Amino acid sequence: MDVVVERHENYIKQSYRNRCVIYSANGLLSLVVPVAKSINPKTPVSEVRISYDMPWQKQHFKAIESAYRRSPFYEYYIDELLTFFDCRHYYLYELNMNILQTLCKLVKIPLRIKESVSYIKTADDGVIDLRNAIHPKKEQNQSDMQRRYNQVFADVWGFKPNLSILDLLFNTGPEAKSYL
Repeated sequence: MDVVVERHENYIKQSYRNRCVIYSANGLLSLVVPVAKSINPKTPVSEVRISYDMPWQKQHFKAIESAYRRSPFYEYYIDELLTFFDCRHYYLYELNMNILQTLCKLVKIPLRIKESVSYIKTADDGVIDLRNAIHPKKEQNQSDMQRRYNQVFADVWGFKPNLSILDLLFNTGPEAKSYL
């Protein structure tokens, strides 16, 4: 399957471009990659720099470890993900592309990822545009038909849908692809 990632769109603040939600012992926890403050509304997403003014990588790793170390597949996958907590990417887009490629490999999704060469305002016929399909500030459809899986804290807080793919991967392992 071919996927085109838009690298020339303007960065949208408070979007999933720099955040994800995990399921922690205290409920849902948003992990945000801080970006440099000099972002104006016309900054292309590929030019957004990551801020390292605070130790966010260490904090994110500790949060993920605390949330998922008791999940069935944490030990199986964590080594493949450690690079994201050790390596400093200069641009958010570069980090996101590396995460996307790694997760596709782990879940065994055979994507051919291409990057846009210029801004694509509207998708061509037959192309599905998912750039704005989900947003942290918009309510997601909580379908009763959504396949549930075991989650570490479901016995305390119940099943939580629409989390980071890390939740699915650490809890279902090789079965993750069948849920997507």
